[in-house]
Amino acid sequence: MLLSFRVENHKSVRHEQQLLLTPTYEDAHPENADWEATTVAGIFGANASGKSNLLDALVYMRDTVRWSMSTGEPGGGIARSSFALDLDAEGEPSTFVVDLMLSGVRHTYGFAVDDERVVEEWLYTYPKRRKRVLFERDGAEFSFGEGVPAKLRQVRDITGPNVLFLTVAARASNADVEPIYRWFSEALLFAEERGTAAPSWLRGRRATEEQMTRLGELLSSAGTGVRSVELSEGAVPASVASRQDLIKKVLAKELESIGGEERAERRSRFLERFSVSAPAGEGRTEAAGSIAERLYGGHHGLFPTGWSFGDALFGSPELLFHHGEGDRSRPLVWREESKGTRTLTALGYEAQRALETGGVLIVDEIDASLHPYLSARVISLFRSETHNPHGAQLVFTSHDAALLGRIRGEEVLKRDHIWFVDKDGEGRSTLYPLSDFKPRGDDNRARRYLTGRYGAVPDVDDELFQRALVRRVAEGDDGVEGVTE
Repeated sequence: MLLSFRVENHKSVRHEQQLLLTPTYEDAHPENADWEATTVAGIFGANASGKSNLLDALVYMRDTVRWSMSTGEPGGGIARSSFALDLDAEGEPSTFVVDLMLSGVRHTYGFAVDDERVVEEWLYTYPKRRKRVLFERDGAEFSFGEGVPAKLRQVRDITGPNVLFLTVAARASNADVEPIYRWFSEALLFAEERGTAAPSWLRGRRATEEQMTRLGELLSSAGTGVRSVELSEGAVPASVASRQDLIKKVLAKELESIGGEERAERRSRFLERFSVSAPAGEGRTEAAGSIAERLYGGHHGLFPTGWSFGDALFGSPELLFHHGEGDRSRPLVWREESKGTRTLTALGYEAQRALETGGVLIVDEIDASLHPYLSARVISLFRSETHNPHGAQLVFTSHDAALLGRIRGEEVLKRDHIWFVDKDGEGRSTLYPLSDFKPRGDDNRARRYLTGRYGAVPDVDDELFQRALVRRVAEGDDGVEGVTE
């Protein structure tokens, strides 16, 4: 579980901000579950207040952990987005820290980077609630705690100045760091933009028939008119001229740092599984969908944007939405469906994954194209001890004040679930919890929020706002002011 996340000097976040998920009030503690932290955190605030930037900081941390070996070319520096409205911030590091509970053991991992190198990096665990240092990094200097195996210590010799030690150690199969790396690579899930393009989980062939059945039930229960959904086969993109050449390129990358007998064995296993002549079922695996991403990162240029290795070899499936009965109606494909149905489909699949695995689902603007009642129902699943046996967590942003109150008589969020983001006159975002206001359990939080009691609402100059929208210079009127039609 995610216990806390801290970030400093990233986009609109100038000074350190912390999302702390440890509950303050007793009503946020489950009766029977052993959750260490709250399973829901809703972040509210005005447009451009920095809500999305806080979530983007988690995206940046995850991607840096996963891909720093791929993107950290020698002498290439580190890409980051420091606070832009203060010239001093450019010369200061950006810092990212998570506190996690993994298999009953607390872990703290963090790093600080500037434009050139990793300034600091550290990983601590707390077995039996006592601090154990796995490693600490200060620029080019590394130190290790007692009992750390030699295999982990040796990783420092092959870690570049702009590459995370954690990434290199995990790729070298060091068991001490694998739990934290797997949390970033497998348990930290981000809901995608719900646009006209099919989501990556569909293109990456990770969806199962059981999940499709449950998605169909979800859409049907929500009154979308969809009776069921189905995965169909898709065509190989025409822009991939030669699948055999693609296999050779990816295989060469896979083998470039491997020698001896292991090289021959890895080559044989790769071709057996991923060659074009291999059985279709063998190729249509998640491994085929992610291998090029793992080797090349997100900018491989081997095939069209949004396509995975598996898509390029075997085609990308389509999701069909069945509305009518019998043969008199054809199913709709993704781009033909309503935005609301696409939103609920994407969010429903991602929520399924998190609830099944106990992961953390991050959703920016959960209310986008979704009725408040449906948003509330998704939130309720993560609050439920029955439907959330693994302690999955949902962290979301929203503008919808209805989620702060009751919907159909049910309280959507507890006091410990609510956070706000405000931005000051110098463009700096501040994150703070509702608990700072010492709220009572029966407060009308939606009304108090809309009347500005908690801050984090737009500061609108009504007169200027109206004038900006209605005063126009009509074209062809020789500059005479008027109101356009």
